Amino acid sequence: MFIDAHFWPFLVAITLLTMSPGVDTLLVIRNTARGGVRDGILTSLAICAGLFVHAAVSALGISLILLQSAWAFGLLKLAGAAYLVWLGVSSLLAARRGRGLPVAGVDTGRSAVPAWQPLREGFLSNVLNPKTVVFYMAFLPQFVAPGDPALLKSLWLAGVHFVIANLWQIAIVLMVGSAGRWLASRAFARWLNAVTGGVLVAFGVKLALERQPG
Repeated sequence: MFIDAHFWPFLVAITLLTMSPGVDTLLVIRNTARGGVRDGILTSLAICAGLFVHAAVSALGISLILLQSAWAFGLLKLAGAAYLVWLGVSSLLAARRGRGLPVAGVDTGRSAVPAWQPLREGFLSNVLNPKTVVFYMAFLPQFVAPGDPALLKSLWLAGVHFVIANLWQIAIVLMVGSAGRWLASRAFARWLNAVTGGVLVAFGVKLALERQPG
């Protein structure tokens, strides 16, 4: 029932959009370099788990309420912006400390981060991103026919997005994770943390300053 005439255009569009670099890609690269392949995969899974939240919210109409309520949308936007800035500042502080990244299989004298940390970072970065709210609100309804069960169809499409996004992001994880000792060097750690920290802060500030759509 869900693989209909609307499915194939959705598959092409969502694949192309998934491969466009953004905050998700940056966070996956950062966390893979920080904690190895395990952290990268956990980050990717958590980011993509947030897609089901957005799909359910969109199907239930809460997205429309957020978009029509200036203060509600503004609050969500500021929360997302603050979280990105917090991630960025954390990276900048790590760059200042100048330690090697705790890459899996490489002894840098540091303990690995707990599993809940990349899960929390990935999930919150997605759920608190108002751009994803707007995207799912505008994008998913185009592929839901009038007779379809809106919630189930939206969750199905989010599931397809989940698989495609994880395949793409885990491929990036494996490429970054294969760098091994190079990633664990102190100089590279400082450079990566400085760059990702600066970009995340810039994303957060840009998000906070953007006007509400509509």
